[in-house]
Amino acid sequence: MDSLYDREAVRPMWEELVNVGFRPLTTAEEVDEALSQTEGVTLLVVNSVCGCAAGGARPAVMLALQHERIPDRLVTVFAGVDQEAVGRAREYLPEYAPSSPFIALFKDGHPVFVLERVPIEQMDVKGLVKYLVQAFDEYCAAPGPSIPREEFEKVVPHDRCGSTVPLNQPE
Repeated sequence: MDSLYDREAVRPMWEELVNVGFRPLTTAEEVDEALSQTEGVTLLVVNSVCGCAAGGARPAVMLALQHERIPDRLVTVFAGVDQEAVGRAREYLPEYAPSSPFIALFKDGHPVFVLERVPIEQMDVKGLVKYLVQAFDEYCAAPGPSIPREEFEKVVPHDRCGSTVPLNQPE
């Protein structure tokens, strides 16, 4: 499947998650490997170009990962870019309508916490961080933060509006 958006244009939007410890998944096989883990907790973020990803989801996830308890694994797929990976990730959550951004915790291979687009749109970053930290406290045991505070302070959130991201032009 082709990417809907120009990959270079969205690079800063996925790199900021990579900069705090996320592994980007681009194929169905990578998603299967990550989400079928039978031990520990995996955080999945379905990233996107929309304003609520830039203004809420990504900053909140990044801040929540500075908490003392975090998931064992951090993975992300990018809606409109890594369509095969996103499609496979959504197969692991059949009871939820496809949306992006979307945040889920998988414990021992099963979803235990989900945050869909609508609640993400309705909360500010502070509220989202609080909600995520509560889930981390309930389900996670790995020590945080995901990266040292000094490194985290150097990460510059990308807040570009998705409407300005160019679509991929077929060759």
